[in-house]
Amino acid sequence: QVQLVESGGGLVQPGGSLRLSCAASGFPFSSSTMRWVRQAPGKGLEWVSTINSGSSSTLYTDSVKGRFTISRDNAKNTLSLEMNSLRPEDTAVYYCSRGTAGSGYFPRGQGTHVTVSS
Repeated sequence: QVQLVESGGGLVQPGGSLRLSCAASGFPFSSSTMRWVRQAPGKGLEWVSTINSGSSSTLYTDSVKGRFTISRDNAKNTLSLEMNSLRPEDTAVYYCSRGTAGSGYFPRGQGTHVTVSS
């Protein structure tokens, strides 16, 4: 079955950096478009970024453009999100997802918590 396991979250000060990772299994990762989505406390799911199967196309929500970088390693079945210049408003649970908005971004992992605070 599809398994997505995120890691790399934590507490970081404003302006700091984190790198999130997602280990994928149970589906053809190398041919799958993948996404990162997040859910801030008390808010709904927000799409963050998308990468196509061959890494030739990436998309970002406006609020993270220039600060976040999505990448993937198809040989290792891993998805990553490099997050720089973090802001308090980036505080959320971050999920990697094989799904789309229409599916509620399922399947997705259990999430990793990111807290940006001084």
